Amino acid sequence: MNAITTHDLCKKYGNKNVVNNLNLEVPKGAIYGFIGRNGAGKSTTQKLVCGLINASEGEVSLFEKPLTDVDVRSKVGTLIEQPGLYPGMSALDNVIMQGYSIGVDDPKKKALEALDTVGLSKAAKKKAKHLSLGMKQRLGLAIAMLGDPELLVLDEPINGLDPEGIVQLRQVIEVLHRDKGITFFMSSHILGELSKIATHYGIIKDGVLVEQVSAVELASKRKDYLYVGVNNAHQAIALLKEQLDLKTFEVVSDSEIRLFNYNDTKTINKVLSANDFDVAEIFLHQQDLEEYFLELMGGNSNA
Repeated sequence: MNAITTHDLCKKYGNKNVVNNLNLEVPKGAIYGFIGRNGAGKSTTQKLVCGLINASEGEVSLFEKPLTDVDVRSKVGTLIEQPGLYPGMSALDNVIMQGYSIGVDDPKKKALEALDTVGLSKAAKKKAKHLSLGMKQRLGLAIAMLGDPELLVLDEPINGLDPEGIVQLRQVIEVLHRDKGITFFMSSHILGELSKIATHYGIIKDGVLVEQVSAVELASKRKDYLYVGVNNAHQAIALLKEQLDLKTFEVVSDSEIRLFNYNDTKTINKVLSANDFDVAEIFLHQQDLEEYFLELMGGNSNA
């Protein structure tokens, strides 16, 4: 079962399709990383999925029911852009007030449980305006969790956080995913961090879904290579082709060779050294999510 399914989803502003015929499939129980450059349509898509804006065309289904179904909408918690907090109220009161507004039973009890889950129990009486950015993000997540959602939609939840705040929020997400089985549909610019927790990815460019892939499938698609730092790289690769029958490689510069589908560093070093080439270094380079994304986008840019 999918937690989110969209069919030819479109959102037009003026003459521009910000989201264009989007067909998403977010499996139930996934941590789905939604990736794209600034202005690619990530936030708009998330707002469409949450029902915060209406689609120009197409459909959204949550847990195989239409978005218009009141019961299924109650299964969704959201943290889009910045959490809506009252700065002069305590963290606890912010959560309690949200509990009353959505009609949860025993709002104070639920609020205390939510704050404990996100690690803010000790800051419960602290005013929201005195919380750090990371604590505010976790408070927003506590509010989003109040209705015991099965799906959490998070828009750049770690944006602007310091390293400690990023780790804390990641740990909260991991706990909610593991212990409560919550599905996450989250965007992030920090691809290295996202790759630590995501089980699936969707990559969007100019409102169009470029690729949708599981983390396992992505691992098999990555272009890992053996880096060889050597003088006279063009002459070196000619020698390696002749003696080792190499088929796939790239000469990046006169001092760098990349060998694909080959990882015998000992043999490479032996052949080159025996023929008077100066080998500076040899190591296996594993392509990460950021490199894969940039290659798919056609060059360096903001995610």
